[in-house]
Amino acid sequence: MASTFSADQIEDYKEAFGLFDRVGDSKISFDQVADIMRALGQNPTNKAVNKILGNPSAEEMANKRIDFEGFLPMLQTVVNDPQKGTFDDYVEGLRVFDKEGNGTVMGAELRIVLQTLGEKMKEAEIDALMQGQEDENGCVNYEAFVKHIMSV
Repeated sequence: MASTFSADQIEDYKEAFGLFDRVGDSKISFDQVADIMRALGQNPTNKAVNKILGNPSAEEMANKRIDFEGFLPMLQTVVNDPQKGTFDDYVEGLRVFDKEGNGTVMGAELRIVLQTLGEKMKEAEIDALMQGQEDENGCVNYEAFVKHIMSV
């Protein structure tokens, strides 16, 4: 697959990749692939990353390593993924929970959704994500929330 990344992008990606190299062998472990993709502005699901990696076992995830040349086509696959949600997709999904029609959802309800639907999140992850998002009434402006998530 031909890369559609510019030379500058590839250089930036290579620099970021190097930050995840904890051993110094110019490689990262399989279990870091999703993290680096997210650090580079993508939002792949863990399931999608596992598929790209060939559905490795837990032991392979911890022990197998990949170099930048092997990683770049995987990143390209995620960037080109037509299933990737857009800002409007996420806002529309949360609008379902906006019972008042005022652009907010109850923080408690949002927490339950994050814990139970799709890729379930741990409570600590949800707490970190929700930090500073709830107003004094426990409501979350979901458009601002989606902007926050997509920028993380």
